[in-house]
Amino acid sequence: MNLLEDLNWRHACKRMNGEKIPQEKVDRILEAIRLTPTSLGLQAYKVIVIENANLKEEIYNKSCQQMPIKECSHLLVFASYTQFTERDLDDYFALLKAQRNPSDEWCEDYRKRINYFLEKEYGHMEDWLAQQVHIALGIACVAAANERVDSVPIGGFDPKKLDEILNLTEQSLTSVILLPLGYKDEANDWMNNLKKVRKDMKDFVNIIK
Repeated sequence: MNLLEDLNWRHACKRMNGEKIPQEKVDRILEAIRLTPTSLGLQAYKVIVIENANLKEEIYNKSCQQMPIKECSHLLVFASYTQFTERDLDDYFALLKAQRNPSDEWCEDYRKRINYFLEKEYGHMEDWLAQQVHIALGIACVAAANERVDSVPIGGFDPKKLDEILNLTEQSLTSVILLPLGYKDEANDWMNNLKKVRKDMKDFVNIIK
């Protein structure tokens, strides 16, 4: 489908009907997320996919009392690394060598440049890691719209509680944003059929020639 048609179709779905999304649609959304660009190509986050109704109910009760959490078909939890270690770099370069087969000299030079960047950004590491997640979130929303799957990004939750529920701290991860996926409850989704509110292009884009 046309990208602009997809973006005009989507809205922040406030109520979902619990209908299950076909697995092939979920797989394509996750593949789009996997292909998302990230700084230095490091993919310093993970996506936890939750289908279990009891777990969604627990998250709703303890971390985020927003109805799509328990009404959705699949709840995506985007969790960033809390640090980026030498072991993570070892894994990255092992993958890079397996897929591209660069020279050892090239890898050594590139690793030095990555370490320089990471040291430079150390004081802003949490923000930098979270930025990568938000790039993936944008891609996920577009991919869901392309599949005609409803979604709603949720940042208003208690990350500490959610990290406890999912044992993320032990995995050196922390939850950044949630994305329920499902199908709208047309009778109760108050955003359904409302006109999309966006600034005019002239008020949104500055062109410098």
